[in-house]
Amino acid sequence: MIDNFALGLTHGLLLLAAFLLLRRPDLDREASPRDEAPRKGRRPRA
Repeated sequence: MIDNFALGLTHGLLLLAAFLLLRRPDLDREASPRDEAPRKGRRPRA
């Protein structure tokens, strides 16, 4: 029989991991190609 403590501990750790991942500020930010720094040797577009 599965121990209730082990079941609670694993589910608690999964909830903690999900909570920490959802709090990340870069989760909703998507970089566009224009945000990148210009590369060496290439002229910027006019």
